[in-house]
Amino acid sequence: MAVLTRGRTSTTSAGVLTALVLVLAFGNPAYVDWSRDHTDANTAGGWFLRLLAWPAWSFDSDDPVRDVLARDIKAILVVVLAALFLAALPGTQLARARGTLSQFFAGWSAYIFAGAFAGFIAAFILSNPSLLGAFQAAGAGAGYGLFTGWIVGIATLGAYRSRP
Repeated sequence: MAVLTRGRTSTTSAGVLTALVLVLAFGNPAYVDWSRDHTDANTAGGWFLRLLAWPAWSFDSDDPVRDVLARDIKAILVVVLAALFLAALPGTQLARARGTLSQFFAGWSAYIFAGAFAGFIAAFILSNPSLLGAFQAAGAGAGYGLFTGWIVGIATLGAYRSRP
């Protein structure tokens, strides 16, 4: 762990900032409602626009409090776990040169893992949790990370890793 905390990286910062922007911009209630009402889930573009809204968060809803809390925690966990995985994955730690592909794949995979684990953990907070529901939520989170994580990968691609 000392190796991870010894040298600060802009790679991790760039990835976390991008993850935060994705969650704030596309998980907000206005975008979630817009994507549900104005896109067609049977088209590739509509499907992708709806997928961007996966880590939805809200402050008020008619749903039970535990379900609202689970959605909010899921959105927070995506960002926190992305930071954890970006700091821990070797691509961001070993890439001394700016723009290596290991940075891109480390950022992308960190977001896949973050989405999967956030969905899995948040599923146990729901008002009616089940192991099957947790597995399904992890699959949905991994799918979200797979199709949107390339954005985080691109953000980490050009970031510079300072030497410890």
